[in-house]
Amino acid sequence: MPDLGKYAAEVLSAYGATCVVLCVLVAATLWQGRKVRAELAQVEKNQDGKGAQDG
Repeated sequence: MPDLGKYAAEVLSAYGATCVVLCVLVAATLWQGRKVRAELAQVEKNQDGKGAQDG
């Protein structure tokens, strides 16, 4: 690790905060993607059911 001198705490806390923010953003994106994928599957399932009844 490079010598950060008297600013080591500030630099390392900035790196830590950045890592936390990035992890939260990735987790939120994955969670939202799962949610949207499930909603899309439900909509497609409902449309398939309606198409079979009409035809």
